[in-house]
Amino acid sequence: MPHLVILYTPNLDLPPPQGGTDMTALCRALADTMVAQRDEADKPVFPLGGVRVLAYPAAHFAVSDGGVAGAAAGYTGEAGSYAFVYLNLRMGRGRGTTVHARVGAALEACAKAHFATQLAQRPIGVTLQIDEGPEVFDAKNSSLHPLFSAPKLS
Repeated sequence: MPHLVILYTPNLDLPPPQGGTDMTALCRALADTMVAQRDEADKPVFPLGGVRVLAYPAAHFAVSDGGVAGAAAGYTGEAGSYAFVYLNLRMGRGRGTTVHARVGAALEACAKAHFATQLAQRPIGVTLQIDEGPEVFDAKNSSLHPLFSAPKLS
């Protein structure tokens, strides 16, 4: 942990001139944003080996009224082409509200910057939610963490 999972309408996989975006670039930008976060003691908020950002297009979706209001407002895109992105960061317990707010603001800024063109040109909703809670079961098996704690070779 932390894991940031993105669910989105697959119309965002279209080429940018058709209203889509580069979701791989978004994943990288969000991961870099998470890695850059520091707590009040200027220590990394998240373990480098634990940062994960995964994005999944929804196989089936319906957004709002399907495009009726967008057409009435003069949006000229294809009917039913509303887009939606849901970003959910799940992190382990133990971080304070200041860290939560700082991480949330940084991730929101990253997402807003990435989707600036879509927000300006098409009907799209972008939601970010951060969850932290008591796990009822938590198992981790990873060969990634040792990469970041091993002595560096010169």
